[in-house]
Amino acid sequence: MLSPESAATVRATLPVIAGAIQSITARFYDTLFADNPELLRDLFNRGNQANGEQRVALAGSIAAFATALVDHPGGLPGTMLSRIANKHASLGVTEEQYAVVHKYLFGAIGEVLGDAVTPEVAQAWDEVYWLMAETLIGLERDLYREAGRGWTRATVTERRDETADAASFLLRPGVPLPFLPGQYVSVRVTLPDGARQIRQYSLSNAPERGDWRITVKRVRGGSAPEGEVSTWLHEHVRAGDVLDVSAPFGDLTLPEGDGALLLASAGIGVTPVLSMLDHLVATGSGRRVVVVHADRSPGSHVHREELADLVAALPGATLHRWYEDLPEQDLSGPAPSAGRADLSAVDLPAGVTACLCGPLPFMRAVRAQLTARGVSASDIRYEVFGPDLWIAGD
Repeated sequence: MLSPESAATVRATLPVIAGAIQSITARFYDTLFADNPELLRDLFNRGNQANGEQRVALAGSIAAFATALVDHPGGLPGTMLSRIANKHASLGVTEEQYAVVHKYLFGAIGEVLGDAVTPEVAQAWDEVYWLMAETLIGLERDLYREAGRGWTRATVTERRDETADAASFLLRPGVPLPFLPGQYVSVRVTLPDGARQIRQYSLSNAPERGDWRITVKRVRGGSAPEGEVSTWLHEHVRAGDVLDVSAPFGDLTLPEGDGALLLASAGIGVTPVLSMLDHLVATGSGRRVVVVHADRSPGSHVHREELADLVAALPGATLHRWYEDLPEQDLSGPAPSAGRADLSAVDLPAGVTACLCGPLPFMRAVRAQLTARGVSASDIRYEVFGPDLWIAGD
């Protein structure tokens, strides 16, 4: 926890730091990459840098961590830190890199705030940074010890085009690595300009299946940059190719026990849900499971028939689907509804634990509906594909 003197200083300066934090993080990344271009080329997601999302997420996590320290002395935002640590571990972040980040972050703070950064202010926020860094280093050290670190080679044994914009790749890693339903792996590819970019993809089948399956949605250009890695995978990878992949990481995993579950997804967010459901089927589970999925249309719903089949194979599961564009046609499974997900009439079991994955507006809406119905916030878990902008918004 913070020392009493630093806690008082952080509390007094938090509004100033928070108000300038996005300018600080923008300056931080600019100077970091100017001096260390290899970090942008081979570690950071260039797309998230171009659209500014990573800067917003970093700003939000720093502000959220500092706020937690002063509002809840002696406690730490464990869920947020676990999510960050898992993402870092999947990228292979090292302890030494925290010192590099410290150098450029505090240089940016000084440049943006100038004389407002007195020695007392610098010392207090230095304490905040290293509390966060040392906590993450410890969590990541444990993750590396349990799952391993570095890269392994995985052979693509099958490719299947699921929709116009989504393809599945069945992978056979050279070294068998266990995973938990809901976890993801990093995939590293070398792009035409020589950059080695890394992206995370959820494993969309059960651990019991042996091989790994990832389902990749191609990110099309438009108002945002085209997805570099997703485009490369779609255009170049076929059965027989070999990919660099990390060990599995991620903390949105199937809750243990036999308690009731709500698995809610939208779009490509269905992938970790598929892994959870596939595991429940493979183990003959009788748990009560409510499955909710929202999509633009049946044609864009990745693994639509598989989702319905998995739910049908579970005696305690029910499926609810919504499509914004719902043409008249025969669909597998229970009849879907038109529009956006509305859980007001969905039968929710008492004591349900919810796992959410999908676009941020969808997850915010579902979370609001659940809390309005009395589901505790502590029983609602989520996974964000990309920078965690939920933290920044809160």
